[in-house]
Amino acid sequence: MWMWVIYASCAALFAGITSILAKIGIQKIDSNLATALRTGIVVIFAWIIVFAGNMQHSLFDISLKSLLFLILSGVTTGASWIFYFRALQLGNVNVVVPIDKSSTVLTMLFAITILSESVTRLKMISMAVIGIGTYLMIQKQDVEQSASKISHSILYAGLSAFFAAITAILGKVGIDDVDSNVGTAIRTIVVLIMAWLIVFATKKQGDLKKLDKKSWLFITLSGLATGLSWLFYFRALQEGQASIVVPIDKLSIIVTIIFAYFVFKEKLSMKACIGLLLLTSGTLLLVV
Repeated sequence: MWMWVIYASCAALFAGITSILAKIGIQKIDSNLATALRTGIVVIFAWIIVFAGNMQHSLFDISLKSLLFLILSGVTTGASWIFYFRALQLGNVNVVVPIDKSSTVLTMLFAITILSESVTRLKMISMAVIGIGTYLMIQKQDVEQSASKISHSILYAGLSAFFAAITAILGKVGIDDVDSNVGTAIRTIVVLIMAWLIVFATKKQGDLKKLDKKSWLFITLSGLATGLSWLFYFRALQEGQASIVVPIDKLSIIVTIIFAYFVFKEKLSMKACIGLLLLTSGTLLLVV
């Protein structure tokens, strides 16, 4: 058990770093274009891992069912990313991230009902504690922001959470008989195609000329951090229960909040601190 707990914890670490790097990288460009560029970095990174491990031969052994679910999980990942980074662009990190992390409870419910994972009293208590903690962490936006921006950032963060929950379930089914690194590489191609289709549909490809060196640097770094997060995440999903792996992965919020404090000077209220404590406690109960 402990290996997939370690994998999930590493996924959380890199996912937390990703949010901050991406927030910096998308300050001056369209969020959809930034998502497409980041995904390109993830694709290159994921396939380097596949070929470095000589795993490309297993591509021919993937069943149609696994391929279908990997493609579907790629589509839902793309949707989650697009809504998430749009929300990040409009709202504060400490508002958007907790809403996005509410996908934890949704994923646990889906895992129990769809994947028939075990239901224990401890798991139900943990789910309730995580849910309450997540709710308490959702802070009010700055009053300087328009009501339209606030409502849209909350809406996009909520949609991101919904698609992230579906992604975890589809990904769990899709990598049952597939190497997790190969599965990740396949999914990233789907996300890349989807992201660039949206960029061209919204005619934002011209914004590439506006990118400065700083934006390129942080988009590249966030792409690498995302790639590492995904590799650990889907390895953990392959070996462990989705209803436990996902909550551990969502502890990335701790890393994000720490960086948000030092980089963006965003502070948590007392209520949000209590929420973070409950969220962390609920997740640790699951590991126990």
